[in-house]
Amino acid sequence: MGYLFTSESVSEGHPDKVSDQISDALLDEFLRQDPESKVACETLVTTGLVVCAGEVKTKAWVDIQNVVRDVLKDIGYTDSAYKFEAESCGVVSAIHEQSPDINQGVEREKEEEQGAGDQGMMFGYASRETDEYMPLPLDLSHILLQELAAIRKEGKLMPYLRPDSKAQVTVEYDDNHQPVRIDTIVVSTQHDEFVLPAGKSGEEKIKAELEMQQKIKSDIEKFVIPRAADILPDRIRPLFTNGFRLLVNPTGKFVIGGPHGDSGVTGRKIIVDTYGGKGAHGGGAFSGKDASKVDRSAAYATRHIAKNMVASGIADEVLVQVAYAIGVAEPVGLYVNTYGTAKVNMTDVEIAAKIKGIFDLRPYAIIKRFGLKNPVFLPTCTYGHFGRTPFTKEVEVKYQDKDTRKELSNGEEKYFKNVEFFAWEKLDYVDALKKEFGL
Repeated sequence: MGYLFTSESVSEGHPDKVSDQISDALLDEFLRQDPESKVACETLVTTGLVVCAGEVKTKAWVDIQNVVRDVLKDIGYTDSAYKFEAESCGVVSAIHEQSPDINQGVEREKEEEQGAGDQGMMFGYASRETDEYMPLPLDLSHILLQELAAIRKEGKLMPYLRPDSKAQVTVEYDDNHQPVRIDTIVVSTQHDEFVLPAGKSGEEKIKAELEMQQKIKSDIEKFVIPRAADILPDRIRPLFTNGFRLLVNPTGKFVIGGPHGDSGVTGRKIIVDTYGGKGAHGGGAFSGKDASKVDRSAAYATRHIAKNMVASGIADEVLVQVAYAIGVAEPVGLYVNTYGTAKVNMTDVEIAAKIKGIFDLRPYAIIKRFGLKNPVFLPTCTYGHFGRTPFTKEVEVKYQDKDTRKELSNGEEKYFKNVEFFAWEKLDYVDALKKEFGL
């Protein structure tokens, strides 16, 4: 008998995601000036107010006000009607120095002996469900909101859209865990009050709200879903044609939203950030944390392992767990679960032992492997940290080293560096794994 599985995503204008983006923008700015920065930055957003708090050890000086306001402008919070607007909102900073008790466990005389910035367990997951080796319901939820955001920023097809939105997709699977159809799509999107009641009665108010709801639903059917379907590979696209239920703004209207509708806090969308409820999650959030915090860097490393394992043919579905003690470089445990899909004649325990010999999971090695002292984090915190396409881009930094390019502009020296984004999504260990496992 088949079953249903559901995942959700949220847009960059969702209050929690606003907080994530501010935290990661601050992290990037610290790293742009000082790659050795140690950062743990939390953000709270609410009506007309942004509060930044946390602990930092750095040689950098960051204009927190400017960073915050630039993030809000890029998201689209530029209208005072939202009651949360880039130029007018208050920005309060309570960022202070990192505890030396934590720092002494992280920084060592030999950098390769760097200890984990905290204890805890982290998980990575991958499956053959999509070309990105991600769970399909989450992938679809991300794509729907990315297209909705693109339409909002174009400002033509659905000019009433506001920044805050959520999507949820329920997929039906057969007994072999293969997706057979999309069962339900839920989209809730903030919007202008573009239809006003003809009078003050409750009936006229309900009529206006229903008209707005029907218009938004019609536009999502006409514009958003077809654009999302066009992005998908041929094997996934037919899932949209088998009939699905579409629910749009089920409460009737969604005018009050963003940080004015709900307060937002960094790290409250960890399931959206990872696998949509598939696999497992160790509980640690990502945004605002530099890579010495294994909550982030080791989650990237275990995703990299799981994805390369599936791509190399070791198994069709893989969960990898790693665990650390604070201040200790070597992991205290490594666990692999192939859910019975292994294609090699080995137990999961034997597979884990081989994996441990191939991948160096000390924090120093992870940071070096993925270039995590570079300002690469802001793009990660919207539409998922995983399932993304790696790319290289030149960014401006405020320091000079062997990897930077110097440029003279109006008599001022500027430094630029090629950095890799989403490096943990590379399939660069497939050949090594095939060789080690005899595939």
